[in-house]
Amino acid sequence: MSLATRGDVRQGPVTSPPRGRTAAATGGRRRRSVGDRLALWVPLALFLLFTIVPLYWMVLFAFRPAGSTSLLPWPITLEHFRTVWEGSGFGIYFRNSIMVAVTSLVVSTVVGLLGGYALARLDFRGKKLFLVTMLCTQFIPGAMMLIPLFQIFNTLRLTNSLWSLVIADTVFHLPLSLVLMAGFIRNVPVELEAAAQVDGCGRIRAFCAVVLPLLKPGIVAVGSFAFISAWNNFLFAIMFISSQDKFTVPVGLSYLLGDFGTDFGALAAGGLIAVVPVIVLFAYVQRFLIQGLTAGAVKG
Repeated sequence: MSLATRGDVRQGPVTSPPRGRTAAATGGRRRRSVGDRLALWVPLALFLLFTIVPLYWMVLFAFRPAGSTSLLPWPITLEHFRTVWEGSGFGIYFRNSIMVAVTSLVVSTVVGLLGGYALARLDFRGKKLFLVTMLCTQFIPGAMMLIPLFQIFNTLRLTNSLWSLVIADTVFHLPLSLVLMAGFIRNVPVELEAAAQVDGCGRIRAFCAVVLPLLKPGIVAVGSFAFISAWNNFLFAIMFISSQDKFTVPVGLSYLLGDFGTDFGALAAGGLIAVVPVIVLFAYVQRFLIQGLTAGAVKG
């Protein structure tokens, strides 16, 4: 027997699977693939519809002329924006909200940065208890603290002042800022600070020169959360502020709802004005926000 014959005998006949079985398996995979796509896209489409329809309805009422029943905002009118901005004093509310949100952002970020560094780099007695206490404060609703806070602000003569909103918003957001910033700082190798200190830098200078530039995504993430929390806060503003010239945007929107009638065009225009800063903020910091969240979630 030749070598070729031995190879043929050892290898044996090669049988191909039945054509019908292959087609059935391919069809099953195709059906499963279509089913997986439907399971993914149908919930996403429903969620997108649930999100876009109210937004489009608000845009429709804001730009559609009063009395119109068209489903398209045409012809476009800006009369509702002029009414809400000039006639309702919405410009003052917008300015007050900007002042409160920006101040809360700065205070929360600075204090969170310093406190987060202490939690991440320093060892002190009661550190774990302090962290647990801060996390437990996040389970306390703000409504439970209204009466104590009002009494404190009344004693300090801070009621009907924008500083009461800044203090309340900062205090309630600060625990989250501390925990997030501590996680961001832990991801920065401590060897970088040690190398800077070997070169003659003190702790503060090493922090400013080495650690702080690497914390830009984390600072943006913490600052964004602080801004949005202060911008959207309605409970503290309606409780601590009584003068109309010190109202914020959420309170101003609530006062557009009349007892005997509501100007839906003006209300929709005010809602669009209220969401513009948040949209602009997220459009600008989206990249840094994603980097900050992933950096704080994974310990390197």
